[in-house]
Amino acid sequence: MSKLTRRSILKSGGVAASTLLLPRFAIAQGDNRPSVTIAVQKVTNSNVLDVLREQSNVGERVFFSSIWEGLISKNWRGNLEAVPGLATEWRRIDDQTVEVKLRQGVKFHNGDELTADDIVFTFSRERMFGETEAKNRSTIKAFEKIPTPRPGKELPPDVPAVARRIWPDLVRVDAVDKYTVRFYNATPDVTIEGRLSRYGSDIMNRRAWDESASYLDWARKPVTTGPYKVVELKPDVSLTLEAHDEYWGGRPPLKRIRFLEVPEVASRINGLLSGEYQFACDIPPDQIAGIEKNAAFEVQGGTILNHRLTVFDKNHAQLANPLVRRAFTHAIDRQAIVDSLWAGRTRVPKGLQWEFYGDMFNADWSVPAYDPKLAQDLLKQANYKGDPIPYRLLNNYYTNQVATAQILVEMWKSVGLNVQIETKENWSQIMERGPARAVRDWSNSAAFNDPVSSLVAQHGPNGQQQQIGEWTNVELNKLSEFLETSTDRPARKKAFRRMLEIAEREDPAYTVLHQNATFTAKPKSIKWKASPAFAMDFRAGNFEA
Repeated sequence: MSKLTRRSILKSGGVAASTLLLPRFAIAQGDNRPSVTIAVQKVTNSNVLDVLREQSNVGERVFFSSIWEGLISKNWRGNLEAVPGLATEWRRIDDQTVEVKLRQGVKFHNGDELTADDIVFTFSRERMFGETEAKNRSTIKAFEKIPTPRPGKELPPDVPAVARRIWPDLVRVDAVDKYTVRFYNATPDVTIEGRLSRYGSDIMNRRAWDESASYLDWARKPVTTGPYKVVELKPDVSLTLEAHDEYWGGRPPLKRIRFLEVPEVASRINGLLSGEYQFACDIPPDQIAGIEKNAAFEVQGGTILNHRLTVFDKNHAQLANPLVRRAFTHAIDRQAIVDSLWAGRTRVPKGLQWEFYGDMFNADWSVPAYDPKLAQDLLKQANYKGDPIPYRLLNNYYTNQVATAQILVEMWKSVGLNVQIETKENWSQIMERGPARAVRDWSNSAAFNDPVSSLVAQHGPNGQQQQIGEWTNVELNKLSEFLETSTDRPARKKAFRRMLEIAEREDPAYTVLHQNATFTAKPKSIKWKASPAFAMDFRAGNFEA
């Protein structure tokens, strides 16, 4: 990757003020709203705009809050706390049932009014669950490669797999009247409201699905309620949105938004400084000071509810022994990575959890200690002979990904682990099952304020790791079911701690490296506030040029 130098940044400081003006697409006479181009590392991984297939950091950025909306939303301008979205209120009927009142007068992009019928369809077998059943803890296998949708409306296999990851026990949703629905669970669940607010529970228009010729046609231009509607998705190139002027939350401040794939950091920054882009995403911390030397620009952002992980495939010959995986975890000096690559702008967290879990948070937990001597002893006990262990790597899909991988490999080498980087082009190659799959990068988010939103959702029976066959643990799977169905909070917290002991210490599925952070550069002349998330908010009240 080419590196932006201090000289090139200072040289760009002479950009004429006119280049900072926002470009305008050909627009209707009388509409003088600006349009923006946002340079991103990647638009989507799956080349579709389905929230049940694009469960990714890059997907969150383009989806929320521009396209997709849920019944319960997040305060993107605050601390991501739950706020009314397409629902104005909700109440518990009992431990298994929640009733939701819809916001009236909400218009979809095609002009239809949002009604209970759209909610019922969104959570239907046809759209979400396929032939899967509630209250079934058997792992639903996901394809390692994203399948090509068939000519009709059959769901790609990964859609119901993700749906049951999000809603393991949802039986049905019934319409009570035009603006009221009830969610019925097969088991008690204290997290139903959290699941309603999470990524993947977002609402779609039934008529648009019915009128689409195929799943793929719909998935590349879904009709939703957000402030911007899809104009065109060019796979691996760009996504163009335009204002949905009947948006219930107020007229959008932008005429158009174009997310443009610009993989190289230096190209994103240079394009920003020249006026070609109005926003540049995924800025590494070591570039922030250079950008801000130009008084016309600023960088916003910080830590988010997402942790970077190293993930293990316990089927690999060298990783089958948990002692070897434990050695990996104790060979990592996490604070050194935070200090050297992140300039101290993030932190080493207390394992795969977040403080906003409230009383479910284990404040006295910690990641495995940096202890090279212990790592060496574990490898000796495991009788590891230095056989190569593949490390599949993408080229900076995550900020500082390659640099982090290089540091990790050296740390592992210092204790005797022979880890070999294998650069791959896409996630399908990273996930592909086989004897060469061993170590990879990942990140996990907390979709709502309970540990089932991350540890269970990502590493439990229908978490990605188990669905693609990387890792499983019988005790953890039983505890996952308990965590999802119990209403006894002290007992749930005890179960959660035991799950951390299994997944992070005894039989490592992953190891947490650091909390993730995201940084976005823009001209100071644009009045916009970054969210504490990958999502970018361009609704009324959060953008002014």
